[in-house]
Amino acid sequence: MKKILLIEDNVDVRETTADILELSDYEVIPAKDGRLGVKKAQKYIPDLIICDIMMPELDGYEVLQILNKSPKTATIPFIFLTAKSEKVDIRKGMNLGADDYLVKPFEEHELLEAIESRLKKNHFLKRKYSKSIAGIHDFIEEASEYMDLEGFTRKYQLKTYKKKNDIFIEGCNAHKLCFIQSGVIKTYKITAAGKEFITGIYGPGDFIGQLSLLFKEGTNIESATVIEDAEVCEIPKEDFMKLIYGNRVVANKFIDMISHDLIDMRDQMMHMAFAPVRQRVAKVLLELHGKVIVKNKINSGIDIPREDFAGIIGTATETAIRMLSKFKDEGLISMGTGRKLILLDKNRLRRIANFN
Repeated sequence: MKKILLIEDNVDVRETTADILELSDYEVIPAKDGRLGVKKAQKYIPDLIICDIMMPELDGYEVLQILNKSPKTATIPFIFLTAKSEKVDIRKGMNLGADDYLVKPFEEHELLEAIESRLKKNHFLKRKYSKSIAGIHDFIEEASEYMDLEGFTRKYQLKTYKKKNDIFIEGCNAHKLCFIQSGVIKTYKITAAGKEFITGIYGPGDFIGQLSLLFKEGTNIESATVIEDAEVCEIPKEDFMKLIYGNRVVANKFIDMISHDLIDMRDQMMHMAFAPVRQRVAKVLLELHGKVIVKNKINSGIDIPREDFAGIIGTATETAIRMLSKFKDEGLISMGTGRKLILLDKNRLRRIANFN
């Protein structure tokens, strides 16, 4: 049962509103003034707060400001109740972070609809979605229901790509966001000299292609090729745009889901720009190991072409090979079947990656 804190100094309004809420299966926590309301909010951590504005002790604006200062109460949906209907009051409440505003006297259905809407929004914002095809489907299902969208694709099929298959090509029309369920994929650009510049290595749980979809020219700003057999969930551009532009709440949640990969990529680029080659090699070896390029079988290891490895660390292939040879001589790595890279001492590699 959802808990609702009702802060209202008028006894009749407080009791009538409480009756409406209790008959609708909500647990009501009453408070007769703002100061008591703050204490009860901090004690009970309700699912939603309904608060009058003009009250003794503390007015509704002050209550909201106090609760916004605490992480435990700042995210609780907050609805103002007031007899005032001037636009300046509504604007002030919303600027302070209120979620909704009801003017007294209100109809029963107006109150219940406002509460249901705010609880639904809060549930959607707080929910964590797993980085898997199931998590993607859960998010799409709830997002489409939240926005009440028609013609929205609810289920996406996994597509299998073999090693060296292209996912998308730089300069071609961008028409999909890709979620990697399994496997490893590299993204890269072709330089003016005709060489590959690797912009990222991605594995399970990562998204690729989002920047190309937002690119004003509508073309892929980089290419994506499979390094290790992959399963990919492809979200059409039309659905991507609905998620980005259809509703601000959904857009914020969706951007949060897909932006972590971009943050990781930025950090990686910064590291590659300033770190010594030795440190970059150690860091990339550990990252590749964490992206499930390593197989759980005899003579397994990181199976990646040396030119791709050099592209990731941003150096010539010959330089990358020399550094790998040094790591081998130091007992940090060994070469397995097919020249796979096997990590022998991850602790020392971490120290090198972090402190050179």
